[in-house]
Amino acid sequence: MIRRETISAANRFGLGARPGTLAQVDDPRGWLHAQLDLPATAPRTPLPTSADYLRQEYDYLRARRAARNGNGDPATGFRERFARLQLGELGWRYRHAVDTEQDFVERLARFWSNHFAVSADKRTAALYAAPMEREAIRPHVTGTFADLLVAVEQHPAMLRYLDNVRSMGEQSRLAQRARRRREDGGDDAPRTGLNENLAREILELHTLGVDGGYAQEDVRELARAITGWSLPLPRDAGAGSATAFRFRANAHEAGTRDVLGRRYAAEGEAQGRAILRDLAVHPATARHVCGKLARHFVSDAPPRALVDRMAGAWERSGGALRAVYAAMIDSPEAWAPDARKLKTPDDFVVSALRSTGTLPGEQPRALVGLLGRLGQPPFTPRSPAGFADDAAEWSGSDAVWKRIQAAQTLAETATGTGPDPLRVAGDVFGPQLGADTALALRRAESPREGLALLFASPAFQWRS
Repeated sequence: MIRRETISAANRFGLGARPGTLAQVDDPRGWLHAQLDLPATAPRTPLPTSADYLRQEYDYLRARRAARNGNGDPATGFRERFARLQLGELGWRYRHAVDTEQDFVERLARFWSNHFAVSADKRTAALYAAPMEREAIRPHVTGTFADLLVAVEQHPAMLRYLDNVRSMGEQSRLAQRARRRREDGGDDAPRTGLNENLAREILELHTLGVDGGYAQEDVRELARAITGWSLPLPRDAGAGSATAFRFRANAHEAGTRDVLGRRYAAEGEAQGRAILRDLAVHPATARHVCGKLARHFVSDAPPRALVDRMAGAWERSGGALRAVYAAMIDSPEAWAPDARKLKTPDDFVVSALRSTGTLPGEQPRALVGLLGRLGQPPFTPRSPAGFADDAAEWSGSDAVWKRIQAAQTLAETATGTGPDPLRVAGDVFGPQLGADTALALRRAESPREGLALLFASPAFQWRS
């Protein structure tokens, strides 16, 4: 007999049951715990690294400069290659989401990708958003929050998205040199200044939270500590470069820094890392991030007892994420009958594809277009806060109508595999399949109509 908790493990903690999943899970909690012990998954065919992408970008910029001298226009070719590279990244991401049996870990990777949101509508960061998930998030999903935090904040996607590449210490060597050039009449001297964007979002969104007890001077001090966190310059991004992060000492504001009442010695790049590691184990960070995790997995208003238990595990373990996830899995509140979440468009589409085993192609243009019409284009939340994670954002009348249309599209995509709607519904819901839904599927005039009815049904819209 398939238990209710088994269905929750697959459809709420995971990405949606695949054919045969429910029958294979004897111990729902143990099934989730076991996934945390498996190594991170990487593409079978390696995708380009951020350093590779940076070299291609610099090659394009050099070619564009040459084109100004009458040697042709390279822009069209680069844009086409850029689009193919992005689609290749998304193709792997969605094929993996549909095919993986570690879908609890995959959901965690997507949670963190949204927590550390980078929006691809900012052109300078667009090519690096998907690689950040691969390079900075996936390897650290079951590690420590401190390692995850440092990896993300030093990734070129975040450094460009939140303008840290433009940040310069007020008294740095580079700033002093630029001031002297301007005083000597140099019109090409770079405009200098401290950019606080990344530091502010680290404190407000990534760690402590908006009510985490920091002040404006903490923002400025953190911003000074991470000046110089940047990318290699074109002359430094040769074929031997393995990373797209570079500490530029000339742009760094040297000196001790005071953040949240703690003093940090003048240690160059290491100063910023030391501050991030302390922020990672701060009690306010534990409460803020555990609240978001519980909200994502359990309900829009998660029980206080659950959040407290997870935050306690965070503080005792020094931010060991596996201990935090274990506290959530082992908490009775996480399995309460009324614990459920409305699927975001991404959840909805991925769970529909998983239910029939329909794999997206290498260049999933149609899938990306469908997610765009549903309001959740991949890696494009248009805000550092990421996509909303509550029912109110995704349950308006227009959103519901678009889901009905999307259900028809997803049913047409799956028709080639000939799935039986009742069998698919049984694979997803087991004995929880409602009588009204089952009756509607039996009365469907075709498998395609039956699948569309299933995907559009109220039950399929929820992770419960």
